[in-house]
Amino acid sequence: MKNIKYEKVANNHKAKETRGKNALIAFIAGGIVGFIGEAIIELLCSCIHISRSEASTFMIIILIFVASLSTALGFFDKLVTKFKCGLLIPITGFAHSMTSAALDYRKEGPIYGIGSNIFKLAGSVILYGVVSAWFFGMIRYIIGGGS
Repeated sequence: MKNIKYEKVANNHKAKETRGKNALIAFIAGGIVGFIGEAIIELLCSCIHISRSEASTFMIIILIFVASLSTALGFFDKLVTKFKCGLLIPITGFAHSMTSAALDYRKEGPIYGIGSNIFKLAGSVILYGVVSAWFFGMIRYIIGGGS
């Protein structure tokens, strides 16, 4: 009887999920990040007169720097609570995961703190990204796409 009563009280106090609203917010925020990235590329191409592929590389560097700096200054997490995973899915989320892990363990020193913990979350992303890229590359090679 206690379990039923506990579940009833817990369900009354559980936060209500608004998945549709969260998905819409994340979609719009991710679109804004993409728009900003494209604007950076166009700005670099027109002002500095570099190729689009070089401008894309600089755009990624700029977005990583801005995300890492805002994580270090402490307001990236506040933005994520408002804009949901629209900020975490692009490259900005990857930069945030590495920077926040490094900042969390900086007091333990550069080797045991930052060095051993910086890839705590990002390491699995890198590992499975490389492994899946290898598998898809082999499948493409077997099918006849590689030459």
